[in-house]
Amino acid sequence: MAAVNQNRPADRILSVLSYLGQGFPSFITALLLLILSQNLSPLLPVGGMTSINFNQFSPLEKVLDLGWHMILPTIALTVTSFAGLQRLTRGQLLDVLRQDYIQTARAKGLPENRVIYVHALRNAVNPLITLLGFEFASLLSGAFIAEFFFNWPGLGRLILQAVQVQDLYLVMASLLMGATMLIIGNLLADLLLKVVDPRIKLEDLQ
Repeated sequence: MAAVNQNRPADRILSVLSYLGQGFPSFITALLLLILSQNLSPLLPVGGMTSINFNQFSPLEKVLDLGWHMILPTIALTVTSFAGLQRLTRGQLLDVLRQDYIQTARAKGLPENRVIYVHALRNAVNPLITLLGFEFASLLSGAFIAEFFFNWPGLGRLILQAVQVQDLYLVMASLLMGATMLIIGNLLADLLLKVVDPRIKLEDLQ
């Protein structure tokens, strides 16, 4: 939307939001979300992983309750990453929209939505998919901040406690987990690139 409406109000608003998202650290975002949840209570949970009467819920209600409590921690963890990816996607799409084949597609009378989403965005999304593989692994590094503020018993707090008490085995396991997440993230990124970009052939890598 920002790239298609370059220098228009929609682009300016999204640019300001992306700069704000990149400028706020995750702990500041978590604090602001906590203030928001307190003012909107009981619409959003203030903290914790489950509600007090969680054991009395049905299986479906338990899943919904966990998802309800995951809203704010997920936002706190992903705002900064999404803001950076939004800036990258906008820049890449602007470069692609200036290419000659995009002008040719428009000259042939193709609908604008098809030109943007099929021809332009599909070629501009490659760097975004590549970075998503690294973002998947980086979630673990900043998770303890959001887990601390929202009282979420997650892996980030567990790793931090392992470092504080010098539990070497748990620290080594967490490092191995981070490396595994990095490998899986890059594998998923490579497979998505193969789906998105038909010019990439896995057979050529052998």
